[in-house]
Amino acid sequence: MLLNSLHLSHALPSLRAVLIPTHSIRFLCKISSCGDAIDMAKYRETFSRRMAMAGIKPHHKIALGVSGGPDSIGICVLASGWKMDAQIGKDESSGFIEGLLGIIVDHGLRSESKDEACHVRDAVSKMGIRSEIACCDWPDGRPKQGHLQEAARDMRYQVFQDVCIRHRIDVLLIAHHADDQAELFILRLSRNSGVLGLAGMAFISQLFPAWIHCSEESSGNHGILLIRPLLEFSKADMYKICLGASQEWVEDPTNQSSLFARNRIRMSLRNLSSTFKYELQAVISACRKTRSFIDQVSRNLISQAVTIMAHGYAIIDLEKLDPSNVNDLCLLKFVTLVLQFISQRHRPVRGSVSKLLLDYIRNFPCKTSLTAAGCYLCSAPQSKGTKLLVCSSLDSPQPSRMDLSFNYTSEDQKYCLPSEIEQIIMEAQLYSDRLVPDASDVPFLHVTSSESVLHEAKKLNLLSEPTLQSIILLQREESQQFNAKTEFTSQHGLRYETKSVSTSLSEPLQYGRSCHFMNRFLVRWKVFEKIMEDIFCRDGSWDSRCNSCVVCHDTTAFIRHMVDADWLYLAKLSNGQTLEECGEKTSSSMEKMEQKEANRIHCSEYVQFSAQRALQALKLIPVSARRGLPVLVDHQDLLLSIPSICFNRCPYLSVHSIFKPKVPLGGGYSSYI
Repeated sequence: MLLNSLHLSHALPSLRAVLIPTHSIRFLCKISSCGDAIDMAKYRETFSRRMAMAGIKPHHKIALGVSGGPDSIGICVLASGWKMDAQIGKDESSGFIEGLLGIIVDHGLRSESKDEACHVRDAVSKMGIRSEIACCDWPDGRPKQGHLQEAARDMRYQVFQDVCIRHRIDVLLIAHHADDQAELFILRLSRNSGVLGLAGMAFISQLFPAWIHCSEESSGNHGILLIRPLLEFSKADMYKICLGASQEWVEDPTNQSSLFARNRIRMSLRNLSSTFKYELQAVISACRKTRSFIDQVSRNLISQAVTIMAHGYAIIDLEKLDPSNVNDLCLLKFVTLVLQFISQRHRPVRGSVSKLLLDYIRNFPCKTSLTAAGCYLCSAPQSKGTKLLVCSSLDSPQPSRMDLSFNYTSEDQKYCLPSEIEQIIMEAQLYSDRLVPDASDVPFLHVTSSESVLHEAKKLNLLSEPTLQSIILLQREESQQFNAKTEFTSQHGLRYETKSVSTSLSEPLQYGRSCHFMNRFLVRWKVFEKIMEDIFCRDGSWDSRCNSCVVCHDTTAFIRHMVDADWLYLAKLSNGQTLEECGEKTSSSMEKMEQKEANRIHCSEYVQFSAQRALQALKLIPVSARRGLPVLVDHQDLLLSIPSICFNRCPYLSVHSIFKPKVPLGGGYSSYI
């Protein structure tokens, strides 16, 4: 049974592998005998070509995701050989190849996982590759069984990012191959994905960390490049590469569990003919060609018709966009990218929401408003409906409070990815742009559903009738499994709950720390150092200057979005009312009344002027966009600062806010060639 799990009996008839149990879960695989010689030169040449297409050169520092299976061991073989062929030397002290790091993730979900990770580390080290074991932390406990693979995947990619950032590595190689793409195609087909989803995994994409660099001088947020150079290889190829290089690998029999969708699909695809697999890959390739064209058109539309404002909203020029003359798929992709950027929620737009957005943006001039995909859309002020305003909708559900703000210190920011990634992306984009087809050569540009993709593929002779029927059968089987699971989840209340954004106080933002508010604004606050020296007595006690000073009265601030009450508060301050009159919760005392008159008048004048200036600035920002601005408040929920418009309640307070979303407009660079 275990030998059959390798599928070597039919995939590699001239090769045999011996399975040696290392413990009760995973099995070590070694070469028993080898018949025909394996053409390793062919695999090395293909790998080198794909790396060149990605703009990656042998001298670049590269990380490898390593699980110990034949896929990840195979990519270690190819990457190390690629480096050595380019005469990249080895570190004299360690003997490891320069610029290669294997990342082994210990999920910690099984008692054997630590020993397994150590075994994989030793095997990779023998190949001349430095490796590191990264352990996962599950603060909310072990994921539920039905969500285990998905949760482990998300955690794994987060660990990959953390390790790459710590080692200042820009490029991460993942060993996904053509069989993985076939599994994903059937999986997404069963979920009714369109042609963009059926294109599968990107050849190149970007991973963006939870935090971004806090420097105002930083030109952008450079995510790690994730490269999948093995998409032209099959699973059988990965076994051959391991065998040809005389490398061991491990097999996990739990991959045969039908509990997980990918495993079910993998087992169904296993016994299908080579003709089926060839034709399926042809359809996937056509979907990828279509997606490459749509992505390019969408990027061009964004550069022509979208303006991103410094206060966190977008303006779409409908006259420049000319939506009535843009293909449905291209227009929907364009709108989706803009909405995902403004909301920083990267869920795909599907079904009725897609039609709603298309109908809305084509209704020119725009005279109504719409809330969709975490955004609020309406006519831009004074545009007479020729321009569309897109801002974040505060009424949309948020996954959790932690997504609203993330605190970090300047020490957390010391690992900043170098700008070399810009050159890599430039070279990769120049290469991929040459391969994007003309509109006349795009296969599925006008299809509207997964079923229409299949039938159009049949018309184009990409699929034969037997292959089409086999795909439809696989789709139906997995759809039934998915629907049954969804019904069970609904009946038993296992869905994840979401929380709406609240105006209640968030976690405190400590002095000297920064916050990435709602994944969009970098907010930081401090006190002018010279003034800090002046406002303390020699014995270290607080020398109260005025009742508006919050430094050391409250060394902790809270962050939330702006509400209507803040506007009223500013209006009262601008009219010269004292802070006690503006905030009913603010208490008065004899000590405050005895403050020096000169300082009290000075600060009152400052606050009044700052409030007047803030009101003038707010009038230039559309009302719907104002509500997304971050504000700092005290423990009584009264305004301390609106940093985006330079309002401060205290002259000694310095607060800065920069609109710098975690994921850039367009989702970062990606390629489906």
